[in-house]
Amino acid sequence: MADPWLTVLDAIYAAFAEGWTDPGGTDAARRDLTEEAFFLARLVADLLPEGAEALGLLALMLHAEARRRARRSGDGEYVPLADQDPARWDWQMIDEAEALLRRASALGSIGRYQLEGALQSAHVYRRHTGHANWAAVVQLYDALFALVGSPVVAINRALAISEMHGPRTALEAMPEVAADVRLAEYQPYWAARAELLARTGAHGEARRAYEIAIALELDPAVRRFLQRRESALPA
Repeated sequence: MADPWLTVLDAIYAAFAEGWTDPGGTDAARRDLTEEAFFLARLVADLLPEGAEALGLLALMLHAEARRRARRSGDGEYVPLADQDPARWDWQMIDEAEALLRRASALGSIGRYQLEGALQSAHVYRRHTGHANWAAVVQLYDALFALVGSPVVAINRALAISEMHGPRTALEAMPEVAADVRLAEYQPYWAARAELLARTGAHGEARRAYEIAIALELDPAVRRFLQRRESALPA
């Protein structure tokens, strides 16, 4: 796919990500943005039936959107992916996403959006089988990090590593704030670090990391979730 098309895909995904910040779909402007992003993603996929990344982007968006209802409990509390009820996922969207990923894979051209879509697909695999193939997940993150070099990918890769090799090894794989100052104000970094530190028994350090994550979080439901995690740490 030519570079101009990749720029288009990036713009579509940025619009979708903005809409994704409204988990309940109650903000009309963000809801419209999400719907417009889907319209454009489907349009590009139709225009480029042999464009593996166009198919991958649409699959990624469908996988993410399929879990929107499960991201909040009935009383509006944040529900992390690991605790979501798959019965609340939109399985029609998931089936469509899986078919798109198979089409993209057959084209023999791997890119960022296909890899991200494949990682989303891994969560479906876990729900279908009752266990996760963490080795495959880490391999996907390895490939994605080699492609984009993003600290966000590095954080998620470290969390996957923790499932295979434990939190201490995962902490060694986490990027350092000193290496990328943007992480200092990136809430998911501090939340992930806090979780890993808590699992190693470093409760004081974990508490400090949770406090930073809570201060950076703008979503009240996520902030309450982090506060509960912090309060559950031993004194």
